Amino acid sequence: NKVEMVLLTLIGRLHDGLPLSASLQEDEQTGRNLQEFQSQAKMLLRQLTDQSPAMSSLESGNMLFHYIIQHGICYLVLCEKSFSKRLAFGYLEDLAQEFRKEHLADVGHATRPYAFIEFETYINKAKKQYQDSRSRRHLTKLSDELQDVQKIMVQNIEDVLQRGEHMSALDSKASNLSSMSKTYRKEARFLNLRASLAKKIACGIILIIMLLFLRYWIF
Repeated sequence: NKVEMVLLTLIGRLHDGLPLSASLQEDEQTGRNLQEFQSQAKMLLRQLTDQSPAMSSLESGNMLFHYIIQHGICYLVLCEKSFSKRLAFGYLEDLAQEFRKEHLADVGHATRPYAFIEFETYINKAKKQYQDSRSRRHLTKLSDELQDVQKIMVQNIEDVLQRGEHMSALDSKASNLSSMSKTYRKEARFLNLRASLAKKIACGIILIIMLLFLRYWIF
């Protein structure tokens, strides 16, 4: 029987998109070039936020990305479409439980990409177990949250990435407008201060002229 493939696994920190660990099926083993999917995975990781759905499936050509978000960490997998969705999410939850146990306390201190690359050993071990579609025993491991994974709507990854780019552009414009507004307020305060100072100087000059005039006429 054909083995249904888990092709790419990526674990990343949510707030800044920093990759923490990964596993990639070698090109010669799959006969596929996975570079485009790697790029999509990294782009998706950078665009996800704590406001994103905690679980989702995204279509990319004849492949599916599945991800879960737990404790500020995203667990992402690329599978063939024929790969069981329940097995895919069970696999991700398995990784999440083990990664949380081993590394959660250190995630906030990570400063370089793939700081926990040694976790790839566990990823590969779990991947072998879940790729065997005959291992139905894994289905019994699914948590209550994963029981309804078949109801998760599948979106197109390009649409999601384009929406993310659009939101980034809007955020950039909003940031620029905020910066321009601050600059305008500073300039307005400066102009008001200069006008107030000019008014005081003018009043002072008039007062001096009046005093000189009075002194001339009185003395």
